[in-house]
Amino acid sequence: MTSPETGPGIPNYGAILWDNDGVLVDTERWYFQATRDVFAEAGIELTTGTYFEYFLTNANGTSRFAAAHGMGEPGIGALVERRNTRYLHMLDHEHITIDGVRETLAALRPHFAMGIVTSSRRAHFDAIHRRTDLLRFFDFVVSHEDYALSKPAPDPYRAAIERAGLPASKCLAIEDAPRGLIAARAAGLDCWVIPTELTARAPFPGATRVLNRVTDAASLLLDGKTRPGGEGLSPWSRTQPPG
Repeated sequence: MTSPETGPGIPNYGAILWDNDGVLVDTERWYFQATRDVFAEAGIELTTGTYFEYFLTNANGTSRFAAAHGMGEPGIGALVERRNTRYLHMLDHEHITIDGVRETLAALRPHFAMGIVTSSRRAHFDAIHRRTDLLRFFDFVVSHEDYALSKPAPDPYRAAIERAGLPASKCLAIEDAPRGLIAARAAGLDCWVIPTELTARAPFPGATRVLNRVTDAASLLLDGKTRPGGEGLSPWSRTQPPG
């Protein structure tokens, strides 16, 4: 991973579009564990390597991985239901906080419009954020139900750009996985990547920057806002709730 640079090289972004799982909350590992466990019950081993290949670079990972191991649609549907039940239980009980996220969002909120762009279903997203109190930092949320094709297709980010009301050149995506990076770049966005334990081995070709931690994003972005001549508050209205 590269160390972030400070200085005048940061574009004058007006909106930040955040991935959710792995960037704002430490939930990807619990999704992996829940998925691994239900496959193990079916006699199929899901390693971190195959999870990366099937789930973090492409969409529909569960169906594709199950089909590759000979499962038909009825079996896949039942497996997905068991996994989702287990995952929701984990979201209610396991630790999902990422150090520095709250402080980073609080520092950035006065200066940028901010949205969440997630492949999560809304039920999972809502279960996560019942515990986090992070949604107050955001202007809108784009979830699985809000677009036709999931990441790595550009649809989620195109929907978010429209919600932000700014051109793509004024929006920055922050991601942790290759499929999110591909989606953001296909939508015409700059994309900064903060790798996790599950994605650290990826090379992330096309990333605008690769950061070490979420707090680096605030250091870089606020440097441009606090220099003489930097912009002040975002013109985005802060009165509407995210949704």
